[in-house]
Amino acid sequence: MSDQNTNNAIESVLQENRVFNPPSAAEVGASKWLISSLDQYHEMYKESIDSPETFWGNIAKDFHWFKKWDTVLEWDAPDAKWFNGGTTNVCYNCVDRQVEQGFGDDVAIIWEGEPVDDSGAPIDQRTLSYKDLQTEVSKLANVLKSKGITKCDIVTIYMGMVPELAIAMLACARIGAPHSVIFGGFSAQAIADRVGDAKSKMIITCDGSWRRGKVVPLKKNVDDAIVMLKESGGQPVEHVLCLGRCHNDIAWGELDRCWKEEMEKASPDCPCEELEAEDMLFLLYTSGSTGKPKGIVHTVAGYMIFTATTAKYTFNLIPDTNQTFWCTADCGWITGHSYIVYGILPNRVPTLMFEGGPDYPTPARFWQIVDRHQVTQFYTAPTAIRAFMKWGDEHPASCDLSSIQVLGTVGEPINPEAWMWYREKIGRNICPIVDTYWQTETGGHVLTPFPGATPTKPGSCTLPMFGIDAAVCDEAGNAAKENVGGLMTIRKPWPGMLRGVYGDRQRFIDTYWSTVAKDGEPYYAAGDNTRRD
Repeated sequence: MSDQNTNNAIESVLQENRVFNPPSAAEVGASKWLISSLDQYHEMYKESIDSPETFWGNIAKDFHWFKKWDTVLEWDAPDAKWFNGGTTNVCYNCVDRQVEQGFGDDVAIIWEGEPVDDSGAPIDQRTLSYKDLQTEVSKLANVLKSKGITKCDIVTIYMGMVPELAIAMLACARIGAPHSVIFGGFSAQAIADRVGDAKSKMIITCDGSWRRGKVVPLKKNVDDAIVMLKESGGQPVEHVLCLGRCHNDIAWGELDRCWKEEMEKASPDCPCEELEAEDMLFLLYTSGSTGKPKGIVHTVAGYMIFTATTAKYTFNLIPDTNQTFWCTADCGWITGHSYIVYGILPNRVPTLMFEGGPDYPTPARFWQIVDRHQVTQFYTAPTAIRAFMKWGDEHPASCDLSSIQVLGTVGEPINPEAWMWYREKIGRNICPIVDTYWQTETGGHVLTPFPGATPTKPGSCTLPMFGIDAAVCDEAGNAAKENVGGLMTIRKPWPGMLRGVYGDRQRFIDTYWSTVAKDGEPYYAAGDNTRRD
């Protein structure tokens, strides 16, 4: 977003006088609000800033650890170590812990494919329990190991939004092989660039994926990318594991392996690897304004704790209360990583995945899904909301949206007009909107309302998340006055923060830690202009 557009958006917010107090939990059909007042928020927030070791240490106790940490935080700017000395496994905390605690039959993932029959009903629907997920993830982990994938080998994943994408991510996490997920809409050149930088020996893909009634040729794009890599003299790919989804025609070469055949041979028994807290969990490439894409590094323990905690409190996730969470993002983006898979499964609330576009075969498709699956938390982008507005109010009006308890937005600033439409037409003039600001680099929410505690203003992302010492600063690190623009900074470390740019230490420092400093202490600079009202 340009500086002028940012300033216009800010001015629009500042001119907006409407403020909405949180509804009661009963008004939206929730069993309770986990954070029910601003006083409670301020008390928790103060502890998270003044005593981060105590705050995050107490939260971490609720997760499974093979070995408890020695220190909660070690900070030598710009490098953080969270829960150093501890060992854990993200896949265990997402899946196995639920099974071992007796919740194996609970729904973990609800999936709906894009194609529909003549009546408009979806042809492909699946529900996976935690037991199902444990079995499938373990089998795929054994497939990866059978192909020579070991801890620290980066596996590239380029798939459509099918359950197997989440299974592939979790299988990598299970054995300590970092994954690099590439958005299924990216080109062969984008794949080649990312595979080459990560030096991946293995790519997991599908023959194709459905998008607005057409097949996106995923396998062909992978094949073309491998040719590009060979021509450039890059790291050779040794295996391509291909899932049959659309059954479109594909080439089959000596590198290719069939998902179905490999899974049929694999054992369902694969214990989770005991991983160091600061081991790399995944790489996710984000394009900068200049230069090649940056491989953002996230590590095991800090990211796990931060995403699960932000998901829990931002969306009011409470197991055993008939909630169903739907984030409409793709797992090729950080939003899908954090708020489809890694942040939701540890909270034991079903997470919904949808394969297709929001307007196929009808502009009511998203609302039909909310109605059909009784979605309680709905999380989407302002761009989508503006499209919904354009398509007409009759589409959401044709569906029962009364199950929704919390609405969320992500990805860009939301203009007040779209915010109000979202509240009125989707949220019944009751549901709180959590307008979340964050980045690939932050791992999870940085600024956000809490649905039961924070008064909300159309277009404003309100207050900091726990552990986020956010400030609007100039380049000297001085805090800006109210209603004066400046740089969005975070002055202290937080668990979900990036640990580096893969293979490029100097780029990590130059991009994120050299713009703003106070008394020689660098602040994280988000690269966004902002203003505090």
